[in-house]
Amino acid sequence: MYDQENLPDLIRQTLQVREPRQIHDAPSHYKHAGVLIPLMREEGVHKVLFTKRTDRVEHHKGQISFPGGAADEEDDSIEETALRESCEEIGACEEVVNLLGRIDDILTLESSFIVHPFVGLIPSPYEFNISRVEVKRLIKVPWDILVKCHQENRTYTIEDKGGITYETPAFEFNGDVIWGATARMMGNFIEILYHK
Repeated sequence: MYDQENLPDLIRQTLQVREPRQIHDAPSHYKHAGVLIPLMREEGVHKVLFTKRTDRVEHHKGQISFPGGAADEEDDSIEETALRESCEEIGACEEVVNLLGRIDDILTLESSFIVHPFVGLIPSPYEFNISRVEVKRLIKVPWDILVKCHQENRTYTIEDKGGITYETPAFEFNGDVIWGATARMMGNFIEILYHK
């Protein structure tokens, strides 16, 4: 399907020549957030790194997400937000993350964020320094599995706070279900690479 060796080059080349879709017309109460989609290679296989959030965080308790969070006034850019949050949550800081590019913005439905996702390569092996307040554990999912789930159009049914049930795109691996905004970002990333 793809050359394991050259996946980061494909990502960089694709994202460098493409302008990400940006959201400029969200309601005024929406806040900006930056996230990092961390990619790493272990034992010859590229994997995407996700975090299982604790129940102590303000938003998306217990869900699977990418490292990231709300922009601070001190951040010079949304890219800086994504890297700062990655450093705080998993210890993957600016000096070790090789940014490959940016994908399209998305809106979170429940927490009212405009999320700006960046893709970055993390060296392997890497000793992560996890914030136990925010991150319960790390989940590394092989790229091939994510692409396969996307091709199969997997979904997950969720009930919101108002009792309304709806389906969301989903990725499954070893009993973990990635859904919601994180799944939408991952699906967008795959579509950008393979369905330009």
